[in-house]
Amino acid sequence: MGLFDDNFYSTKVTRRARKEKMREMPFRFGRTGNWSSLRIAAVSSLASAIVAVLLFTLVTGAGFGSNRSNGNHAMPVAATSGLSNDPLERTIQASAKVRPAVVSIINEQSVSGQLGLDDETDNPDDNPLEEAGVGSGVIYAKAKGKALVITNYHVVANADKVKAVLLSGETREAKVVGKDQISDLAVLEIDGKGIDTVAEIGDSSKLRQAEWVIAIGNPLGLGDSISMGIVSKTRRTIPVSLNQDGVYDWEMEVIQIDASINQGNSGGPLIDLNGRVVGINSMKIADFGVEGVGFAIPINDVMPIVEKLREKGKIARPYLGIYSIDLEQHRKQQKWLIEGEEETDEEAEVEGSDDLDEETIRVPDDVSEGIIVLEAVGPAKRAGLKFSDLIVKLDKQDVGSTLELRKYLYSEKKIGDSVEVTFYRNGEKMTTKLKLEERTDEEE
Repeated sequence: MGLFDDNFYSTKVTRRARKEKMREMPFRFGRTGNWSSLRIAAVSSLASAIVAVLLFTLVTGAGFGSNRSNGNHAMPVAATSGLSNDPLERTIQASAKVRPAVVSIINEQSVSGQLGLDDETDNPDDNPLEEAGVGSGVIYAKAKGKALVITNYHVVANADKVKAVLLSGETREAKVVGKDQISDLAVLEIDGKGIDTVAEIGDSSKLRQAEWVIAIGNPLGLGDSISMGIVSKTRRTIPVSLNQDGVYDWEMEVIQIDASINQGNSGGPLIDLNGRVVGINSMKIADFGVEGVGFAIPINDVMPIVEKLREKGKIARPYLGIYSIDLEQHRKQQKWLIEGEEETDEEAEVEGSDDLDEETIRVPDDVSEGIIVLEAVGPAKRAGLKFSDLIVKLDKQDVGSTLELRKYLYSEKKIGDSVEVTFYRNGEKMTTKLKLEERTDEEE
């Protein structure tokens, strides 16, 4: 079992003291070493004044908020913002500023769909809907009478209907404008009537470790709720399982925080003490004995994707055209089948992999990593790739897993580019070239 359980990526409800060393003041004594009472009094007064200023700074946070050019402050104070210098009061003001723009998201699905029944021939309107998951969102813009909401992809995934609950308790129908599984982001649209508050977008690049942040959302479906903590790490790369099958097939760049994040917080805003959104709360580590490890997508990464989703409804990425299983994962499955051990999520059978065996793929002894083709479609099929082919390189880049394959395609290639695929078929090393295409709706 990996570090991250599948549950952490779900919307369902489950389970200073600092010691300072004193330094000598750089005063030069007279030759006799004796000071007059007047000079002693003057120095004492000066020292007292300095101590008083330092104490005031530590207690109120003033001084950390001076507007330096880089904007990186543990507790920033914007003199023109009207915010108090009192940390407690600023926390209250910052959350009050954003809360009206935070909504609870309800994912409703048909009963048959939740049970995994085949209802393709049924009219979806005839199937009763039930609440399948809850999450959060934040209103970031208004346009043409509509309010636009940012949330997570996994909050609205597989929804037959989505609803948004305002701070007032009013429920409104929500339309999914666009969504993207790779970035785990989605944009919703609701009726903007009566909505006067739009969240202010901040700058996540100015965050510093130990800076105070506030998470607002709908944990466990309880509604409007606030938690507070610090930035544990401004940038961390973590592996995720997009299909929640225990196999890591993508990596996300996130902000690590120790503010409480629970199922239902997903999609809600992470804000700084100026009341600006610096991240979208996305996930946590859900494992026994783990506390205070949550993650948010940096807002500077969020907004470019959100604008594309608003414009086109999806993010176009280069598409190879294969359904696959990693060689390592396949071998774990075979070991489980042979030894009869208890199956884990990482060894869960992938559809189509039961027809594979070592004789079928005939992997050379010196090859330990690769991606086994279960089905080739689109560009891969036209290039001649077939079932059981073992892909080991794209161009001159080794790819030992689906994660590595995606990272190469999405970071180094674009739609319309050609790529050379090196693979093994029946133990023989072969190459083919194909042109990367945009994935169609039918292939989603």
